[in-house]
Amino acid sequence: MNKAPDFGLCRGAIAFASRHDIIPYFIASLAALLIDLGIFSLAIRIVGISWFWAATLGFVAGALTAYLLSIWWVFSKRRMKGRPYHEFALFVIIGVAGLGVTQIVLWIGIERIGALPELVKLAAAGVTFVFNYGLRKVVLFVEPGEARP
Repeated sequence: MNKAPDFGLCRGAIAFASRHDIIPYFIASLAALLIDLGIFSLAIRIVGISWFWAATLGFVAGALTAYLLSIWWVFSKRRMKGRPYHEFALFVIIGVAGLGVTQIVLWIGIERIGALPELVKLAAAGVTFVFNYGLRKVVLFVEPGEARP
């Protein structure tokens, strides 16, 4: 006799994604992405630097934008509110891991497939958005002692 599939993981993912802060985080991330993508495109098209360094410059500007919007507008709960330097450091460390994901996708898309850099950057942004939101929510933006989502 076969056992029915367990959809608990699906229900958990849906509940996680439907939390009230994901929409503002998406908007903040979109603003950060526009800054990131704008600097990336200007750097490779006008300044003439390599996509690797252009992505890094864009990332730095986008990360700062995302952090400031996250603490001012998106997340009401902050595990490290009293330690802003530690909080920002962890925010950036998570972002650097996301930058690693972005760089891998860019390398595959631009160097191996030969796709338009801006389109590859947008594809990488989708993967990185999910990665960064999940990790930042679990590590940084819950009350101290609160059960993690």
